[in-house]
Parts: sequence; structure tokens; C-alpha cells
Amino acid sequence: MSNTPNLSLPYLAAGQAQKHVTLNEALRMLDALVQLSVFSRGLTTPPASPANGQSYIVPAGATGSWSGQTGKIAAFQDGVWMLYAAVEGWTAWVRDEDKLYAFDGAAWIVAGGAIQNQPFVGVNATADTTNRLAVSAPATLLNHEGAGHQLKLNKAAAAQTASILFQTGFSGRAELGTAGTDTFSFKVSADGSAWANALNIASDGKIGIGGVTNPSVALHAPGAVRVGSYTVAGLPSAATSGAGAMVHVSNEVGGAVLAFSDGTSWRRVTDRIVVS
Repeated sequence: MSNTPNLSLPYLAAGQAQKHVTLNEALRMLDALVQLSVFSRGLTTPPASPANGQSYIVPAGATGSWSGQTGKIAAFQDGVWMLYAAVEGWTAWVRDEDKLYAFDGAAWIVAGGAIQNQPFVGVNATADTTNRLAVSAPATLLNHEGAGHQLKLNKAAAAQTASILFQTGFSGRAELGTAGTDTFSFKVSADGSAWANALNIASDGKIGIGGVTNPSVALHAPGAVRVGSYTVAGLPSAATSGAGAMVHVSNEVGGAVLAFSDGTSWRRVTDRIVVS
């Protein structure tokens, strides 16, 4: 063998003249490949004035002296670009990304491979068997990739829960989602133990408030409801409010009365006379 099996470093031959040439070549390769740190893996044109020892991973579509050398390590040594073929398992720190990459035999990938089927992921936090993804940060951003973005919460069956829980000191205060049924609900709590069902939206769009879990009409309340109260002078525009809107008029002639909009004017529900 004339070269080492892994890094392909040249051996000194017995009785070889000018042994320093072979030795220096091996040292040059070691300097380029051991503790490998490259400046970039996305530069397609070799830099015009590289510093001695500067290294890159050659990307697809490279030009000049890097043309056709995709995936190789290009190291500028002693005034020329030396190109070294990577072997599966090599790792390289990519400086302009601050990431560690590994060569899988065909391409450079993020070291460790794709992040798939990891048992726990903690970002500035410790994940556990219940909270397998844990994030401790001022904010969490889930951005679109060219269009929209959906956050999906899937449950096994209608009787299970798919919800978002809001906590104070790890004690629940509000929960929204499909908790125990397929009806969308909004629940609140003062202590994380006793919960009040504030809002329920059934699959047909009917809304129940104040604990009504199976609304039978468009808006179903278990008790009295209150509409906005105005003086005659303070009434909003009936046209802007739209036909069918209702308000309470506190100082109408004859006393307080409910009024509805006909699309143009406010009329008393008692006799349909325009509020004056």
C-alpha cells in the first residue's frame, strides 16, 4: 500500500529520495482535513484572494477550478486549490452557518442526520415523557413557507382532548379546543381545579354560552342577556349597525325600551315607532 486506508496519506517508501516531499504532502493533508472547519458550503466561485489554509465544501454548480468537484473539500494550500474527496463519516464545521455537517457517502448533511423520531427535544428547557417538546423562550415563531401555515392538534377519538391550555405558575386558567367532545369550547378557571364552560360552538355552528353545551338555536344562553345601552342622542348609526341589530334606549319617550334597526332607523320593538 502506498497510502493510508482512511485519509489516503502517502507513505514514505523504503529508500525513497526526497522523503520530505512525501512527508510534507501528508502533513498538508492532515492540516486540511483534521479538525475540519470550512468557511462555507454554498460558494460556487472560488474566492479570488483566499488566505493560505482557507477551506470550503464545494457545492453543486461550482465553477473555475472547483468545477465538477461537488462535495469535495477545497483547501487553498501553498498557492493552489487542493481538492480532497470526502469519505462517509467525515464531519466539518461550516463557519458561515455555525453548524456541524457530516458526509453520508453521497452528500453533506446536518450532523446526526435528519431530526426524526427523537424521544425528547428540549430548547433551552428539559423535555420529559409528557412534554416531549419543551421550549423556554420569550416567544415561539411558526412561520409560513411561501403561503399559509396551520397548527394541527390531532386526537385519537371524540372523547379525547385536543386543546391549548393557558397556565399561570403551571396551573390552568383557560383552555380552548375540543376537550372531551368534538364541540369547540372555551373554559376558564380561577384555580386550575374548578372550571366554568364559557363558550361552546357545535359542529352545526350553533353557539352556547354560560354553560350551555348543546345549543339548540343560533345563540343559546341559560339566562338573561344584555345588549348595549344608549341614550337617544348617543345611538350609533342604524344603517351602519345593519337591519336586525338591537340596542337598549335608556331615555326614550315613555321610558327605556329595546329598539331594532330596520336598516335606516332605530324603531321601538313595542310599537315599531322610530326612536326620537
